[in-house]
Amino acid sequence: MPETNSAAQTAPRKHTEVAVGVLLRANGELLFSTRPEGKPYAGYWEFPGGKIEQGESVEQALRRELQEELGITIASAQPWRVTEHDYPHALVRLHWCKVFDWTGEFEMREGQTMSWQPWPPQVKPVLPGALPVLEWLAEERGEPFDPSVIG
Repeated sequence: MPETNSAAQTAPRKHTEVAVGVLLRANGELLFSTRPEGKPYAGYWEFPGGKIEQGESVEQALRRELQEELGITIASAQPWRVTEHDYPHALVRLHWCKVFDWTGEFEMREGQTMSWQPWPPQVKPVLPGALPVLEWLAEERGEPFDPSVIG
């Protein structure tokens, strides 16, 4: 029997580049929003952001996405870390940025829910790709973090 070897089976998955904002209030609270209905992992809590379009920098993409999704304009984005996560629907490279300043009133333009969370966050479930960020934030605070409490 001849072997079948389709390009789809052997081709590596291409990364989807994503800009993500960790919005932090002066009191240390973090902004989480839910994944909208109709998207993979709908209802899971995540940090806001979205795909980086051709020709955009990480900060430009994050600025555009936060305006489109939340109705706010960020002052700047502080590049922080980059991670990769292999979801069943996409292999993503997440460009994490801390955001401390923004203007505008928050509007959930995709039907999502938002929540400012003190440390440690209480929302669940949290999108798996965001768990490393919570571990880093715990380290920065000098506190232990148990991902099972929000997974």
